Amino acid sequence: MQKILLIAGARPNFMKVAPIYAEMKRRAGAFAPMIVHTGQHYDQAMSDAFFSDLGMPEPDINLGVGSASHAQQTAKIMTLFEPVVERERPDWVVVVGDVNSTIACALVAAKMGVKVAHVEAGLRSHDRTMPEEINRILTDSISDLLLTPSPDADETLRREGVDESKIRFVGNVMIDSLLDHLKVSERSNIRETLGVSAGEYAVTTLHRPSNVDDREIFAGIVGALVKISERLPIIFPVHPRTRQKLAEFDLERALVDSQIKLIEPLGYLDFLRIYSGAKLVLTDSGGLQEETTVLGIPCLTLRENTERPITIEMGTNVLVGVDPARILEEAIRSLDAERRELQTPPLWDGKAAERICDALERPAA
Repeated sequence: MQKILLIAGARPNFMKVAPIYAEMKRRAGAFAPMIVHTGQHYDQAMSDAFFSDLGMPEPDINLGVGSASHAQQTAKIMTLFEPVVERERPDWVVVVGDVNSTIACALVAAKMGVKVAHVEAGLRSHDRTMPEEINRILTDSISDLLLTPSPDADETLRREGVDESKIRFVGNVMIDSLLDHLKVSERSNIRETLGVSAGEYAVTTLHRPSNVDDREIFAGIVGALVKISERLPIIFPVHPRTRQKLAEFDLERALVDSQIKLIEPLGYLDFLRIYSGAKLVLTDSGGLQEETTVLGIPCLTLRENTERPITIEMGTNVLVGVDPARILEEAIRSLDAERRELQTPPLWDGKAAERICDALERPAA
């Protein structure tokens, strides 16, 4: 039996870890999984809500690192995780995604001679100003098993010279969580609470520093959202960083007479219920590009690049950048267009966790 440390640091990680943990528990003779929550996402109430919504148990270990600069947070995670590895002596450390917890725990394990598996390996935005891009590149370079979500990620790793034996195309594990919980989310009354009906509203999320820390850029995005809201209401769950900047830049006044409804961040099931009924999603998130692709919902990505190009090639995602005129133009086009025939990327079928566990059982196959 293999002892596995599953690392979760921020909310998107929980959706990736949950199906892997559940599959490992089903294979009790093969795996002994432990969940390590680094506490990088430090809102305890929201963390608890996500664990509960995803049917996950309380973490076996919570490092409680909290917020800090990239260097401080990464160093603190490493310092706190090292004694965990010494004590538990795992066979594998499994990291997911591209947050600071991902590279910090992978680096500790690699230096201590413990095998590292990276779920969501091979994704690249080709923009090294993104901290996540640095995390992705470095984590892939020191991992023993690279578990990729899409064929383009395999090709990226091959171009970077990664040994073919380390690469496994397993599909998108976040879609496992989506498909597992879509029906369950129907129990949520969040749409009724907010007074919206399916197909008659848009959803937006914004959190990236490049979008919300620059007043001119953020004001331009807000202006475009206000104009879009003349067509249909926009539900805007506001990230704490984003809310702070709205106040600091005095942008809340621009929203007063609009159909933009600012709400607190939502738990997994409430948020799934909200975006799954949207007519349009505008976001700078990575995960929403994938989830809207599977659901066939038009998605405008408010970034200049994406590490998930398959959502553009096969899905409903359009990369629009941050120019207000372009955002408005593409939003109107999406709202007026007929729904495209749904194309789901290969292996985005709800069974990625099974293939991940297969790969961990037979890593040299």
